[in-house]
Amino acid sequence: MAQKDLEKSRIHMLKKSAPKKGRYVLYWMQQSQRAEYNHALAYAVGQADELEQGVLVLFALMDDYPEANRRHYAFMLEGLLETRNALAKMGILMVIRKEHPVNAAVSLGADASLIVCDRGYLRHQIAWRRQLAEKAVCPVIQVESDVVVPVEVASSKAEYAARTFRPRIHKHIKAYSKKLRFASPIHSSLGLRIKGLEIDEPEAVLQRLKIDGSIGAVPRFFKGGTSRAKALFKDFINARLARYTENSNQPQTDDISHMSPYLHFGQISSLYLALEIQRAAEKYKANVEAYIEQLVVRRELAMNFVTYTPDYDAVSCLPQWARKTLREHGKDSREYLYSLEQLVNAETHDPYWNACMLEMRHTGFMHNYMRMYWGKKILEWSQTPEKAFEIMLYLNNAFFLDGRDPNSYAGVGWIFGLHDRAWSERPVFGKVRYMAASGLERKCDIRSYVEKVDRLVKEEA
Repeated sequence: MAQKDLEKSRIHMLKKSAPKKGRYVLYWMQQSQRAEYNHALAYAVGQADELEQGVLVLFALMDDYPEANRRHYAFMLEGLLETRNALAKMGILMVIRKEHPVNAAVSLGADASLIVCDRGYLRHQIAWRRQLAEKAVCPVIQVESDVVVPVEVASSKAEYAARTFRPRIHKHIKAYSKKLRFASPIHSSLGLRIKGLEIDEPEAVLQRLKIDGSIGAVPRFFKGGTSRAKALFKDFINARLARYTENSNQPQTDDISHMSPYLHFGQISSLYLALEIQRAAEKYKANVEAYIEQLVVRRELAMNFVTYTPDYDAVSCLPQWARKTLREHGKDSREYLYSLEQLVNAETHDPYWNACMLEMRHTGFMHNYMRMYWGKKILEWSQTPEKAFEIMLYLNNAFFLDGRDPNSYAGVGWIFGLHDRAWSERPVFGKVRYMAASGLERKCDIRSYVEKVDRLVKEEA
């Protein structure tokens, strides 16, 4: 299949209508918050060049984005400022509107020849694009840009596990792993007189927004923006990739890429990361393959999950065997029960779990191996599986920079048996996989991890 045909599989017409002669091509940027390796932006530029117009980029900033708080907004605004400046160098005006995304896109779309949007996978993101298509007075085209292999190309149904998804997506990875090339638009849009919100001082913008400020930003640990993501990833390849396979499940080390916050906000492209790391395949073949497993197979399995599972944020999303075994053990006696407040404050009997929670609270991040243990213990220490699911999603989405993401919902689901198999039966968990503190002690230097978190917390103070 030709590359041109491959890219067509990323494009979906949300609204077919007669061509309209407007002032510009509008790109509503929401999921892919970057000026490079952005298929939606590249498509908008191509369409604008054909129409002999400029590209106007819109980003809508709302006070009540679902489950977002100051931590998320601060990181996002840092990235948006860099993206706005990068677009300006390309002759593209980016307008920030403090408005609901649909309303902002409809308003600016009134003067557009066509509207391009990127693709989101969660329920509200899909609904917003559908509402825009219903209200727009010009064509609306969605271009998928935040996966290597488009979701429907990889599979047409919800996959049972990574083992069923892996061969399907590997069939397409090579074909879709092509560098995205596009030039700046022929016609500049910088001369358009369209007012928007100034974001040169992100802190001042945060002060104006009516957002949840109870969970603070973490600039010491994570600074937003494409350039920061690229620098971190380059350092990972040069300094830590050689130890990735050996240490990816060793939370006392930092031999991981830390790309998940940047991927969540679309500040970096997964395709870009895949291409960059594959350049090291000759030297670190096993390590590169292990990273691609996480970046493409596991991450895009999560996209598959939320796309084909409408109830992805409820216990009903779990496989039948998991729901059955958890129901059968729902009234089992629990040795420990903790309230949400105790969990947030890391006030449990388990020093390893407390370290997990402190890392999450203070950095907005947690090593993936510890996320599994963190979740399993919440299931063990909650009155019911349903309550555990609710608590876990709240904590995940509130404190993690990469929360509120398809990977969040798939990751929480995995704690309860999603994308997994039945194990030996035991109290509380039934046949759902169990994790114990003794397992951490055997498999990693967990005490060094606790010490590492203690240092991070003290340094922040």
